[in-house]
Amino acid sequence: MGRDKSADACWVGFDLGGTKMMAVVFDASFKPLGRARKRTHSKDGKEPAVDRMTRTIREALAEARRGDEDLAGVGIGFPGPLDLVKGVVLQAPNLGWKNFPLRDELEDRFSCPVVVGNDVDVGTYGEYRFGAAAGARCVLGVFPGTGIGGACIYEGAILHGARASCMEIGHMKVVPRGPLCGCGGRGCLESVSSRLAIAAAAAAAIYRGEAPHLAKLAGTDVSEIRSAALAESIAAGDRAIEMIVRQAARHIGTAVANAVNLLAPDLVVLGGGLIEALPKIMVEECAARAEEDVMPSFRGTFRVVPAKLGDDAGVFGAAALAANPEIWS
Repeated sequence: MGRDKSADACWVGFDLGGTKMMAVVFDASFKPLGRARKRTHSKDGKEPAVDRMTRTIREALAEARRGDEDLAGVGIGFPGPLDLVKGVVLQAPNLGWKNFPLRDELEDRFSCPVVVGNDVDVGTYGEYRFGAAAGARCVLGVFPGTGIGGACIYEGAILHGARASCMEIGHMKVVPRGPLCGCGGRGCLESVSSRLAIAAAAAAAIYRGEAPHLAKLAGTDVSEIRSAALAESIAAGDRAIEMIVRQAARHIGTAVANAVNLLAPDLVVLGGGLIEALPKIMVEECAARAEEDVMPSFRGTFRVVPAKLGDDAGVFGAAALAANPEIWS
C-alpha cells in the first residue's frame, strides 16, 4: 500500500498518551504543518477511541490544508504491549482493546501505510532524529512517568525483539526484594522512581508534616501530586520532597549504569514530564550515580542529557518512522 509522494505529500505523527492524544502533520522536510489534540476519551465515554483518533488526524490535516489523499503515511506511538509485526494492540484496558488490529483499521480508513510502535521507542527516535540525541551512535532513552519506559536507538535503528518492543528498563531490579511493582515483581525501578512512586512517598511526607508547601499545593491525594507541584514545593523549601526526588533519580542512575554495561551508549536521554519539571536534579543525580555504578572502563564514555522536544518527541519520531519504515524491519 502506498501513494506517489507529490509536492503536497505529508506524514502524520500520532501520540496516544494515557489521557491525551495528539496528531501533527509534517511535510517531507518534517516541518510541522498542522496539529490537533484531544482527550483520549470523549466526555460521555461513548465515542470509540479509534473514531476519536481518526477525527484528530483529520482535524490536523484540515489545519495543514491537506486531505486524506495527501497522506504518504501515518506513524503511531502507543503506550502498551504490541505485536509490532502485525500492528496489533495486545492489551489496552483503558480503551477496552484486546488484540485490536490498529494498523489495519487505520490503513482501511486512510488508504495509506500505517506503522504502530511503542511510545517510548518513537519518542526516543524523535530525539535521535531531531532533538537532544542527534548524531549519536547509540542512544538510551529513559522516560519516567506513571511508569518508566526505555528505548535504544542503535546506529539509526530502533532496537526491538522479533515481535515486541524491548528495553523495559522500568522493570530492571534496582532494590533487591524491594517494594511491590505493578508487574508483580519486587524492587523494580518503577516501584521506587516512577512519578507514582515519588507521589506516594511525598504523600507520606505530607502526613508526617515534612512538606508544608506541597501540602498546600496538592494535599495528600496522590493523583494531585504531579511533576509541576513537586518542582514548586522543592523551590519553596520542602527539603523532604527534594530528598525523595533525588533518591528516585539515583535509582534511575543505577538502572542506567546496568544498561550502559550492556549497550555502551554514547548518550542517555531522560525525557517526560518529571524531567521537564526538574531537569537539574534528575539529570545531575542520575548522571552521578550512573558514572559511579558502571564498570570502570565505561566511565567517561557517555553523557546524560535532558530531552529537547518535550511533548513533540513522540509525534516527530512517529512521523519519521512512517517515512522510514525500513528501520523497523
